[in-house]
Amino acid sequence: MLDSNDPAVFIAANIDEALLHTLTRDDLRDLFPGPEHFLRRKRVWALISPKVIGYLFCSVNKLHKTSSTPLVKKSPRKTLQLPSPPEYVIYTDSELEQARKHYFEMARTGREGECVMSKELRCRLVRNTVTSMISILRASLQGEEVQYPSKHELTAMAKRVVEYYPMLQDKEKPVKHMSIYGNLHKRLLNVKSPQKRQGPTPERGRPKKRRCIDFSTGDTGEDYDADSSGASTVLLDQSSGTSSDDNHTTSDKDSLPAQARHYKTQEMYRKQKPNQDAVSQLIDLEFEARRTFIDSDALKEEDRPTKILDAYPCFKDLMLVMDELRRVLDKGNRKYIAEVKKRWEDFCSKVQFYGVWKKVMKPPMTLDGVEFTIALFKALPTLFPSPAAPPKKVGHASEALLHVFQPTEDPTVYLQKRSLSSPVLLLDGSNCLVAIGTTPITTFAEEDLYEGLLYLMAYYYTLHLTYPKCVATLLSVIQTEILQDAIHDRDATGSYKRAMAEWKAFVGT
Repeated sequence: MLDSNDPAVFIAANIDEALLHTLTRDDLRDLFPGPEHFLRRKRVWALISPKVIGYLFCSVNKLHKTSSTPLVKKSPRKTLQLPSPPEYVIYTDSELEQARKHYFEMARTGREGECVMSKELRCRLVRNTVTSMISILRASLQGEEVQYPSKHELTAMAKRVVEYYPMLQDKEKPVKHMSIYGNLHKRLLNVKSPQKRQGPTPERGRPKKRRCIDFSTGDTGEDYDADSSGASTVLLDQSSGTSSDDNHTTSDKDSLPAQARHYKTQEMYRKQKPNQDAVSQLIDLEFEARRTFIDSDALKEEDRPTKILDAYPCFKDLMLVMDELRRVLDKGNRKYIAEVKKRWEDFCSKVQFYGVWKKVMKPPMTLDGVEFTIALFKALPTLFPSPAAPPKKVGHASEALLHVFQPTEDPTVYLQKRSLSSPVLLLDGSNCLVAIGTTPITTFAEEDLYEGLLYLMAYYYTLHLTYPKCVATLLSVIQTEILQDAIHDRDATGSYKRAMAEWKAFVGT
């Protein structure tokens, strides 16, 4: 039997029923120190079992009614009951429960801040929780249209998830569930709606015929099914000045409308799962004609991004945009992008000390990866200043490169009011977005923000855009030092020369 003083010791140590079965001999030695409590420790150790734990905490609860010492809260429920059905369930498994158990063990010693859930477990939790919510919702709405959890339901689930898994709470933020809400919402957006099969069922056992695409002739093959939309793809004559009709020569300007019509026939990338090899081969073969169209005066600066992305939706893919940057600057070098990223990493490792030396950056030791990148991007326009001031609505010149949304800020409203038409990085606390002007283009993971300026440079080159004057010097430095552009003239302005002279002098030291 337990001593009458044992429950009071557990209450004072904030040990609840969930933690009792995790106690070790060392823990009991800490709770009941000294040789005089040897038999007491032995008795408690022998009684730590499910039945005895229930009995023990029955005694604890009785004692708590007459004691002023607060008891630890009960474990939160795994279910989420909203005012209207259905009742959702938080996903859990043995590994997630072990991570949760480890958090509470760390919390007993005041080290819960060191407990972090791994990315793999976090992704598993988000993926399976969203899948479970969708399944439960559809099961409760049999015979009705396909539906998905609402924003209100996702918010309530996010609150319950961080309550059940406290290590997922946003530290140092007033709203603790915003990150996990962003993960749940992003996962929900990636869920594809079930589609009814259309057309006749293919005969079983009959293999599909496949033929290689001959891009040189525009023949896609009658039975080719490699994610092509069926729109014909006819390659232009790369000379773009010779017409086979009547063997007469036309001017470049006369051929541009034909090229524009041609680009709008490219539907290959509009499929949900395009054939990446086929897309890359097509883009490679059409490089000369495409650049003639993009670099010409046929498109106005303000209309160029919309029309090019409408003709080439594949350039909403960051990998293909970076590959286009390689084609423009160093077409024959397949390792060019890897070399650029290596030069960028070396540049950033030096420029952080340059920023501390110029007193525009703080030492980065206390910042995590994303916070350091934000501080670096905000400091770069000051380290390599341009003579032109940014527009008044923009504020600081770094807003031409990066904007971090506040919790109460609406991204749609911000884009509508944006005065610059140049590419920009937007960060909402969970994902990064590339926007051009007022149009969102593509998203990427927050962890990749470090390479965000390279993505912006790739869009400047791919869409043939002009640098904003307030950051022209900085982008010219990246153009020459990181991209090592040898096909365009170097910036000859005095601000660029002064900035480079100071930078070279610092690097030389």
